[in-house]
Amino acid sequence: MTTQTPVWDIFEFTATGPSDGNPFLDVTFDGVFSLGNRTVKVPGFYDGDGTYKLRFCPDTEGDWELTTTSNASALDGLTDSFVATAPRDGVHGPVRVRNTFHFAYADGTPYKPFGTTCYAWTHQPIEMQNETLKTLETAGFNKVRMGVFPKSYPYNANPALHNVYEQIGEGEGDMDFDRPNPEAFRHFETQIGKLADMGIEADIILFHPYDRWGYADMTPEQDCNFLKYLAARISAYRNVWWSLANEYDFMLNTKPMELWHKFCNTLEQYDHLHHLMSNHNGDPAKNYDHRLPWITHVCIQHWDVKQTPLWRNTYGKPVINDEPEYEGDLYQSWGNITAEELTHRFWTTTLRGGYAGHGETYNDPDDLIWWAKGGKLHGQAWKRIKWLRELLEQDVEHGLEPIGSYYGFPWSRISGARDGKDGTTFIYFGEHQPAVWSTGLPTDGGDYDVDVIDTWNMTIEPAKIIEAHVVPITRHGTLIRGGKPDADFAVSLPSKPRLALRVRRRKA
Repeated sequence: MTTQTPVWDIFEFTATGPSDGNPFLDVTFDGVFSLGNRTVKVPGFYDGDGTYKLRFCPDTEGDWELTTTSNASALDGLTDSFVATAPRDGVHGPVRVRNTFHFAYADGTPYKPFGTTCYAWTHQPIEMQNETLKTLETAGFNKVRMGVFPKSYPYNANPALHNVYEQIGEGEGDMDFDRPNPEAFRHFETQIGKLADMGIEADIILFHPYDRWGYADMTPEQDCNFLKYLAARISAYRNVWWSLANEYDFMLNTKPMELWHKFCNTLEQYDHLHHLMSNHNGDPAKNYDHRLPWITHVCIQHWDVKQTPLWRNTYGKPVINDEPEYEGDLYQSWGNITAEELTHRFWTTTLRGGYAGHGETYNDPDDLIWWAKGGKLHGQAWKRIKWLRELLEQDVEHGLEPIGSYYGFPWSRISGARDGKDGTTFIYFGEHQPAVWSTGLPTDGGDYDVDVIDTWNMTIEPAKIIEAHVVPITRHGTLIRGGKPDADFAVSLPSKPRLALRVRRRKA
């Protein structure tokens, strides 16, 4: 019977080969998948105990054929075939950049990242990992930042579930960094698959400086071998993103800039799906150069989310502020903003044309903190973030584009965006509480429904429409607006912060 694999699922080929020496380094094993006159080369990997595997994610329906190449005779010239069938319901493929600053799945379905951070959740006891997955089922996030390597850091000092490499001594860091531990990778990719089944993207952090095992101090050759092995194992998963590092600039003393460029090139060569790729900064003044052609989107850490339009203009790519600081009560300032403030930063980022990331960092006597280990959510921002996502998925198809000039009053303070050129408009007042508002409202004489959104209480009510009137505005003593209303109508507001407006053209 012919094997059938739906498009965007994984076809896996298994073979038996040599197990002597160091198969991870000594044996080359690749596959060439062909469909008509199209060919795709895919790297294979050693899975231990003499077992070798190839994983391939088809992007096109049809009859695919496989031929292997290897420097080991037992693995060379093997053949197989399968039929790629239509994608399963709800499966849309890997995420791609769309409309310059936004995202969509490969089949064109819009994707709006609403992510959270659980750095080392796959390194915790299995019971806690199951609890994390249960939380993610209903929390509303569709992306998770997560590390391949365990993390050694305050609040995250417990032993890891697995060593990523084979143990050769009794010490915690006594490992052979030329021999990956297949058990650790099998577990990691299993959890990636569970996220895929829930429609959650796995934003894979490849390196970080918070280490006591020696992973951060591998040689450049070992680093690249790690990337090749990981790409061979997991690049066929449709929900993978590559994040080169958590705070790459804190590792420049051991991994200079040219090595980070080499990492990107290595992934480009060994990832047959060409997943999204970014690099994350620590110091706000040391962003990676996101203009480089192999970088697909801006991953940034910065508390001042009002700069989002500047990052868009600087890099010309989608902006995801994955670390606008976290809701919590830790001693460190990055981990002790209020739920109200994180919700505010999400709305501000979103209505300035970008995307934001969530994290929760409340003190716990056992250090069971979501941002580090997953488990349960205890805060309040995630509920408002989920609600914001639901709002946008009702009305935003093309991607929110900022309206007004970042430098022009009042847009440097107020956030506003529109879906494409003619879609729904949102205006967010943030910390401001005007009693009357008209800037950014329609000027074409059309019929519109306008709603007032309370972003914290998660309520939507029809706005009170009033006659627009001239509001003189001066700047440095000079009149910059006056003479006629700037919109067809104005809105009366209840003079309280954290409100937004939604303006939709009335359907005929």
